[in-house]
Amino acid sequence: MTGQPVGGVAVKALPVARSEARLLVPALMFIVLVVAAVASLGTPLITSVATSFHVSLGSAQWTLTVALLSGAVATPVLATLAAVVAGSALTVLPLPFAWLLAGRAAQGVGLGLTALMIGVARDHLPEERSAAVIALISVVSIIGAGVGYPLAALLAELGGVRAAYGLGLVVNDAALLTAWRSMPEAPEGRYAHVDVTGAVVLAAALLLVLFLAGERNLWSRHLAVAAGLAVVAVVLLRVWAVIELRSTTPLVDVRAVRHPAVAGANLAMFVGGIGMYLLLTLITRYAQTPHGAGYGYGLTTFVAGLVLIPFSVLGFVAGKLTPRVRTRIADPLLLAGSAVVVGGGFALFAAARSDLAELFAAMGVLGFGVGGFSAAMPGVILAVTPKSETSSAMSFNCVVRSVGYSLGSAIDGLILAAGTGPGHLFPDDSAYTTAALVGVGAMAITTLTSLVLARRRSSETNP
Repeated sequence: MTGQPVGGVAVKALPVARSEARLLVPALMFIVLVVAAVASLGTPLITSVATSFHVSLGSAQWTLTVALLSGAVATPVLATLAAVVAGSALTVLPLPFAWLLAGRAAQGVGLGLTALMIGVARDHLPEERSAAVIALISVVSIIGAGVGYPLAALLAELGGVRAAYGLGLVVNDAALLTAWRSMPEAPEGRYAHVDVTGAVVLAAALLLVLFLAGERNLWSRHLAVAAGLAVVAVVLLRVWAVIELRSTTPLVDVRAVRHPAVAGANLAMFVGGIGMYLLLTLITRYAQTPHGAGYGYGLTTFVAGLVLIPFSVLGFVAGKLTPRVRTRIADPLLLAGSAVVVGGGFALFAAARSDLAELFAAMGVLGFGVGGFSAAMPGVILAVTPKSETSSAMSFNCVVRSVGYSLGSAIDGLILAAGTGPGHLFPDDSAYTTAALVGVGAMAITTLTSLVLARRRSSETNP
């Protein structure tokens, strides 16, 4: 979607007053934190959902995947918060599994609000402050998972799956009230247009991609079918691109993505997102593996969720430091440096995981790298993006990030499944090392892509 629509009244785009800005910034952070935390609720509850609804783990996994998918195609308009609240109600009510999936899909729509909050900050805050706020919004949208995971796990242990999803309903109601009271009106000429056709076609394409990435048996037993579905997915993506190019109000302005800096940043986000989510899932799964497997710590869901605390804390620290560092180091170089840090987290996990403290350390390194990467990413994209296209440009980046995360989760499952011997419930310990090395490769590609961006910016600045 082009533009950044917030309300139905068209007013001139002016920065809000200082007192209003003090209220606006916490409101932006709270809304982004809530939608990120609620969307991540599926992660710690997969096993509980499988048990409670008598479905397979593969089916329960879709309570996470469907949220990421709907977040990828969500139109960034404030009214989507109402859909998130409605979805939260569906997850709490005693309804069959299909309704739970529908509710999770509606909750995932809230992920599209990250781009909208960035647009609000860019439009209504002074320029010198908006950059730091935008960087922090991007970080909060990531570390929200570290907040939602342990809380959901604790409530699931105390009151079951419905209690955990009940938390989502409560905080979403609070976010909706905050948005209603705090969000300024849209700048003149910006209105909410919903590209339904583009969203449906993109959702179908991504659904096929995620399905194919997670179905190892389909590729090994029905190669022709898998290849055929892959071709269909490519065709759908091509059709979606044509629809967006011809639409006057596209879901994503594909023409803007053609800019080398924007295209390079999104490539770095895609590959980096695969690596970042791969390590996150590797560590949490390893921590919960029972001692009987010959490794692991047999942690409960709640205690395993506490492993994410270093991720959230150091991610927030990196997000606060990045705006200060940006005065000396260009954003693409910050991306490259952050990717190296995440790669270091993979190396640490591959080499040292015999002690729980080492898992905490690897998660902290991951958080610091992800925080820096997320804080620097908006600067790379928005430096070449008109203010009126802020939400569109960042929406596409959120799409890329969601798809990257989903593929990272799927790749984790594929590698560990391949490392699980016949008749065994858990993969060999060496499978985790293999997955970690794959992650190192992903972050190496991300680093090289970011360095190319840095070189291009340097040549444009100093011809």
